[in-house]
Amino acid sequence: MINVLNHKAFHMTEAEWRNRCDLAALYRICDLYGWTDTINTHMSMRVDGEPKCFLINNYGELFNEITASSLVKMDIDGNVYSKDGAYNDAGFIIHAGIFRARPDINCVMHTHVRVGAGISVLERGIRPISQDALEVYHELVYHEYGSLGSHNEGDALGVSCQKGECLILRNHGLLTVGATPWAALRRMYELVRACEIEIIARGLNEAPTLIAPEVVEDFTRRNKPKRALPEYGLSDWRAALRQIERLEANWQQ
Repeated sequence: MINVLNHKAFHMTEAEWRNRCDLAALYRICDLYGWTDTINTHMSMRVDGEPKCFLINNYGELFNEITASSLVKMDIDGNVYSKDGAYNDAGFIIHAGIFRARPDINCVMHTHVRVGAGISVLERGIRPISQDALEVYHELVYHEYGSLGSHNEGDALGVSCQKGECLILRNHGLLTVGATPWAALRRMYELVRACEIEIIARGLNEAPTLIAPEVVEDFTRRNKPKRALPEYGLSDWRAALRQIERLEANWQQ
């Protein structure tokens, strides 16, 4: 599905072009799912074979305008390798901090989805009240609100990501990571769903039924190894690609 024929025209490796196509597709999928905040929030992807380098959106483009060639290439020290385009300072700090702290992570997603931002302001956050919550429960980390313009905040986010792959950024939004874009996407989908059900439950005039601790433990024990597999989330990713391909395929330009 991914076009790797144009990498020579852009003077880059085939691997980087493939990374660019995957990340551009991820932005289009987020647009399809309604996970946008106009030009704000950001997804990033490490460049294969260049562990210090990553790709991020050209700041100012809407998610449905982003293409493989418009992405900005930079490194975790702040050096920019793209001739054109701009990047968001907070975006650089967040993603560089995580890539430094987690060399096993190749994709980072950060959203301001309203249900996620809503849960982020609540002290208790997500409770074990749904199957969707169990999907992320053992990977869930709460990160206290910090100064997004500060490099110290990037380091702090890196520390939080060492504790889990699904982050609720207090008073802010959601963040997920993965070894692949499909893993990060699947985690974000599950995290958003868990937030939606939590919000619904809090609006009802009845206390929710908590899932028994031993059931939570058993679910985690069986689910955790699956999430470490390279193909985790891949079927969902392929399905999402079919969805955006039916709309338009120009993200591969």
